[in-house]
Amino acid sequence: MSKGEETRDRIVRYAARVASRDGLEGLSIGALASELEMSKSGLFAHFGSKQELQIEILRAAALEFERKVVHPALKQPRGAPRLRTLFDLWLKWVNAPETPGGCVFIAAAFELDDHPGPVRDFLVEQQRALFDVIARSARVAVDSGLFRKDLDCEQLALEVHALAIGFHHARRLLRLRNAEALARRSFDQLITRALPAD
Repeated sequence: MSKGEETRDRIVRYAARVASRDGLEGLSIGALASELEMSKSGLFAHFGSKQELQIEILRAAALEFERKVVHPALKQPRGAPRLRTLFDLWLKWVNAPETPGGCVFIAAAFELDDHPGPVRDFLVEQQRALFDVIARSARVAVDSGLFRKDLDCEQLALEVHALAIGFHHARRLLRLRNAEALARRSFDQLITRALPAD
């Protein structure tokens, strides 16, 4: 990795921590430059605009999410083990110390849902891809006879996604001590309903 790439990576990692806490719109190029002991022009040499930096934060987070959550889950056996691993690692992702404000995707979704533009477009693309991974994993389980034949895989994907968002809300905003236990219990109920009848 060249020195320029190392600097760019350092900026993105630091900006991601700030965005996790303050939101993507809360990023200030001047404040970031000051905190990283760079000039504003030096920071702009790596990112031509705040919008470009925001997209790079989401891109880096998406790659990390794939590495830490999606890929390990897809290595698990089909059906409940695969979806359970994905959900477990997703909860771990939300709790990660490197994102003090929680999941950057969930925070950005609330921040950008009514703000059209390239940053929102990138976020939508990433979230649709995740939704598709969940739905496809459920479909594979149905085709393998591990889940019931009449299972609505998109409904299951929506409910798993909603549980992750609900967990984030319950833990970070409501500060519920049992947020994780509640989320896991709800997930178990979803999987139980997906299983074929004996």
